[in-house]
Amino acid sequence: MQIKPLGDRVLVQVLESEGTTASGIVLPESAKEKKAQGKLIAIGDGEKVTKLGLAVGDVVIFGKYAGDEVEMEDEEYKILKEDEILAVVK
Repeated sequence: MQIKPLGDRVLVQVLESEGTTASGIVLPESAKEKKAQGKLIAIGDGEKVTKLGLAVGDVVIFGKYAGDEVEMEDEEYKILKEDEILAVVK
């Protein structure tokens, strides 16, 4: 199944958070904080989002509560507006 975001939106696959701390303590699923990072899967063709110069495969940082959550084929995705993307990880 493919999703094509409309306008100035992007589809991001949310990256999993670490299961252990730096000191080796294993965290239960309920204690994990969702990362605000994700990999771009698809980009809309709106004017504002094309000006950002994003490419499929880029890792971006977005607000913790930004976007709309979508689940497909047991994977978690978010659909974000262009102004919800804070930075690109290089």
